[in-house]
Amino acid sequence: MEIKILGPGCLNCERLAEAAKQAVSELGIDAEVTKVTDFAVMASYGMMASPGLVINEKLVSSGRIPSVKDIKTLIEKAGS
Repeated sequence: MEIKILGPGCLNCERLAEAAKQAVSELGIDAEVTKVTDFAVMASYGMMASPGLVINEKLVSSGRIPSVKDIKTLIEKAGS
């Protein structure tokens, strides 16, 4: 599973990255969490506000920091 954090590298982006890593750890799954700061790439996902969360190439959240619980739910939905 591939998880991407979209954003310019701001504090909210860092918080989202940490929450995503925690969700992956709690679920015990094999997933790579990467950060994307290229605005052209971010735009290609249709992101209108940062930070953005992409799971398996699908934008599932933008403009907010979902809770670890919410991220786990999004990951589980993406995996099914």
